[in-house]
Amino acid sequence: MNESFYTGKGIGVAILDTGIYPHIDFDSRICAFADFIAHKKSPYDDNGHGTCVAGILAGSGRASMGKYKGMAPGSRISALKVLDRFGNGNKEDVLQAFRWILQNRERYRIRIVNISVGTTYRTRNDQDVLVQGVERLWDEGLVVVAAAGNQGPKPGSVTAPGCSKKIITVGSSDMLSGKQAVSGRGPTFECVCKPDLVAPGRQIMACTLGAGNLYSMKSGTSMSTPLVSGAIALALEKDSLLSNVEIKMMLRDSCDDMGLPRNQQGWGKFNCKKFLAL
Repeated sequence: MNESFYTGKGIGVAILDTGIYPHIDFDSRICAFADFIAHKKSPYDDNGHGTCVAGILAGSGRASMGKYKGMAPGSRISALKVLDRFGNGNKEDVLQAFRWILQNRERYRIRIVNISVGTTYRTRNDQDVLVQGVERLWDEGLVVVAAAGNQGPKPGSVTAPGCSKKIITVGSSDMLSGKQAVSGRGPTFECVCKPDLVAPGRQIMACTLGAGNLYSMKSGTSMSTPLVSGAIALALEKDSLLSNVEIKMMLRDSCDDMGLPRNQQGWGKFNCKKFLAL
C-alpha cells in the first residue's frame, strides 16, 4: 500500500479492537498488549478484525514477499483488546483503554490512536461518554482516527465515537454509492459534517489469524481508518513536531474532491502522496 521512503519508524500507534495475532508481519513491533475483555497477558485475537486492521496499518508484508505491506511497516503497535470474539464490547472497557493510553503514552511513544470501532448508541448519554473520552485524548495532543461506521447510507449514520467534531473520522471511498453504500455519513447530532475524509475500504487484503501467517480480505470503514492512521505515522516520522490539529489540516488540504456531498465524502478521497508532500 505504501511506497514512501518513510515507514513510521519509532511512531507508536494504539489500536483499539479485537486484539492482535502475533503474525510474522508484525516482527517484534507489538510493544504492548492490554486485554480489557479476558485480561490475558499474551497477544491474541479471537475474531480477526483487529489483526486485519493492524496489518493494514503496520504490517511489514514479510509473509507475502511485500505484496500485502501496510502503510507504516516501521511503526510500534500497542494493541488494546476492547472487543470480544463476536466483535462486541461495552463503553466501560473502551473508556478503560483510553485511560491506559494516557497512562502509558510516554512509555510506548504513542502518538496515534486508531479506533476502527463504532457503536450505534442507545441513548445520547452513551454517545456523549464515548465522545468525551476520545476528545480528552485529542486534547492531550494525541492524533485520534476513528471509523465512520457501516450504518449508511442514511443521513446521521456516523457511529460513536467517530461523530466527535474534534477527531479525524474516516469513511470508505468505495462504499459510498450503489449496493455497497454502507459508509456512515453525517450530519451528527450537533449538525457537524462527517466524515472528515474517505479512503479505500472494500476488499482489502491484510493479515489474518493462524499459524500459517496468512492473509484474508475484509471490507468496511474499519479498513479505511488504519490506512489513514498509517499515513499519519509516516508524516510524524517525517516531522515529529506536527500537532494533531496540523495533521488534520494537512489531511483536509490533501484530499481529492469526488464531487459528492460533504456529509458523504467529507473533504474528499485521501491522497497519500499529496499529504506527505505538504
